[in-house]
Amino acid sequence: MNIGTLLGALAALTLSLGASAAQPVKIGMITTLTTKAGYLGEDIRDGFRLAIEQEGGTLGGVPVELLVEDDGRKPGKGRQIADRFIRKDGVRIMTGIVFSNVALAVAPKVVRQGVFYISPNAGPSKLAGKGCDPNFFNAAWQNDNLHEVMGQYVQDAGYKSAYILAPNYPAGKDALAGFKRYYKGRIVGEVYTKLGQSDYAAELANLRAAKPEAVFFFLPGGMGINFLKQYQQAGLAERIPVFGPAFSFDARILKAVGDAAVGVKNGSQWNWDLDNPANRRFVAAFREKYGRMPTLYASQGYDTARLIGSALKATGGKPEDQDAFRKALEQADFESVRGAFRFNRNHFPIQDLYVREVVKDDDGIRNVTLKKVFSDHGDAYADQCRM
Repeated sequence: MNIGTLLGALAALTLSLGASAAQPVKIGMITTLTTKAGYLGEDIRDGFRLAIEQEGGTLGGVPVELLVEDDGRKPGKGRQIADRFIRKDGVRIMTGIVFSNVALAVAPKVVRQGVFYISPNAGPSKLAGKGCDPNFFNAAWQNDNLHEVMGQYVQDAGYKSAYILAPNYPAGKDALAGFKRYYKGRIVGEVYTKLGQSDYAAELANLRAAKPEAVFFFLPGGMGINFLKQYQQAGLAERIPVFGPAFSFDARILKAVGDAAVGVKNGSQWNWDLDNPANRRFVAAFREKYGRMPTLYASQGYDTARLIGSALKATGGKPEDQDAFRKALEQADFESVRGAFRFNRNHFPIQDLYVREVVKDDDGIRNVTLKKVFSDHGDAYADQCRM
């Protein structure tokens, strides 16, 4: 081979390698964009997209392509989308699932195929404990956590009896388990409603008869909107205080419910008013981009993108180098909008947890941070994880 031919071959190889290196890393997002809970997935998606846009189409300086599909809150549909992402699109990173029943149907199969799943929301106890996996991470919380905050708060406030209710699916069961872990008063009613239920007349009648000193409920999305409106219409709001997690009192729910939510305390790991540089930038950018206040879900989508970006940066955009990518995710080397954040041994967060109060002021109806309840709080299942 003469020098000219050799140089030509080297040039072609260089161009080929450059083209290969320029291929974006595909990230598969399976989330809920329809049903009355569709806005939850929209906010996760929008927070995630904002992080990509802020970096000019990259995460951690690595070009990315976000593939988004709607699971319709159906586990079977979620599995089908995941299979297609892996087989057709070659996806090595997935995220986005809102509901724990969908996560339990999708995530274990995904991670067994060498794909990383980074949850921006669903954190079922099964995946935090005995079902933990080296390729599964949760960038939000373990399901019980925000309910544990309220269990402790209601306990400290001196309420001696409580009526508690949640949907009958994994996150609902984790919710009430979390509340009871820290609330030591008398439970006068423990009710599991149908997922997606809209009429709570029977539950409210039973609640009235039970005469609790406090009510704790976990009903995300449209379920929470309906419950709060019906609770007020039943004349119970003035008599029995309501408590819940942030999922039942996000910015969109407050807009729909209005005055019925004012005064309610709720537990969260994030709020718009947390005073740190990353959060101030995020809230301002989200409001400018989308014309609305970010919800908890949007903050989690944003943080998940930033976490993935930190691992892409550390590995040169190579999630296929699983050991290196996993180690980079475990380092959580990014500025979280919630402030202090690190992973526990089971790849679930250790973080501060707060109580917020719904107030009405010149800026409308919104949550303000009331107090910190837990510092560096982990979850109750990490010791069951054998990683």
